[in-house]
Amino acid sequence: MTQLLKNTKQDNGVEKWDMVISGKKSLFHLNLKDIWNYRDLLSLLVRRDFVSFYKQTVLGPLWFFIQPFFTTVIFVIIFGNLAGISTDGIPQPLFYMTGVVMWNYFSECLLKTSTVFKDNASVFGKVYFPRLIMPLSIIVSNLIRFGVQLLMLLIVLLWFIFFENYTFNPTQYILLIPYLVLIMAVLGLGFGMIISAMTTKYRDLTFLVTFGVQLLMYATPIIYPLSAAPEKYKSLISLNPMAPVIEGVRLGLLGKGEFTWSALLYVSLFAFLILISGMLVFNRVEKSFVDTI
Repeated sequence: MTQLLKNTKQDNGVEKWDMVISGKKSLFHLNLKDIWNYRDLLSLLVRRDFVSFYKQTVLGPLWFFIQPFFTTVIFVIIFGNLAGISTDGIPQPLFYMTGVVMWNYFSECLLKTSTVFKDNASVFGKVYFPRLIMPLSIIVSNLIRFGVQLLMLLIVLLWFIFFENYTFNPTQYILLIPYLVLIMAVLGLGFGMIISAMTTKYRDLTFLVTFGVQLLMYATPIIYPLSAAPEKYKSLISLNPMAPVIEGVRLGLLGKGEFTWSALLYVSLFAFLILISGMLVFNRVEKSFVDTI
């Protein structure tokens, strides 16, 4: 493949270069330094995602609040009142909203990252920039939405404290919540990059992923606490890396949840392996995906 070189100056008639762009790179060359050099592009892409998603909408950023709010209301009616599923003594709106807000961030990161090659094929084929910038911009832009929804969750929590006499009983695990959010981002990014690489050849995988994420939610303690699951299924549910994350956030913020340090170690190692695998697969496919997509 022909190399593209960026010329900076000549020294005694000898050209020197500050950047070499080439398709002939090893699988483990991840261009991490280039990502830092293109950080301005990352911020522009984040701004683009934020603006374009709500452009020409009637309610605009209010959609940040509408989706988790009405999802929580439906969960309270169906699973809390009709099905009578336990919430470990936590008020139902708080219990369900905590799970919904956390799950929304993970699922949005995964689903949008899983189509990054298909959605940006025209851009990737025209200009050079580190391809990892695209999935990273999705993670960061979704983090902004997550922050707004987390603020709504805190407002609901304050309502129950001051108007419903709810005894707020956080634990020391509340300090782990930023780390657990980071794990969710890493899981969504890693899985998304792996799936995105696969969808360059198998387009129908996109539909399977959308359907699979919906099913995975029911294998995660979103609508039920892990303590309410039958003993024979607890170990199986705990293999889901999002289960310790959701339980850890509930334990830290609301004081109830089954969470151990061994579970934290497991999900941390799992997320690290998925991220490395995703970056390697993404790096390999990005060199030739334009020919197949």
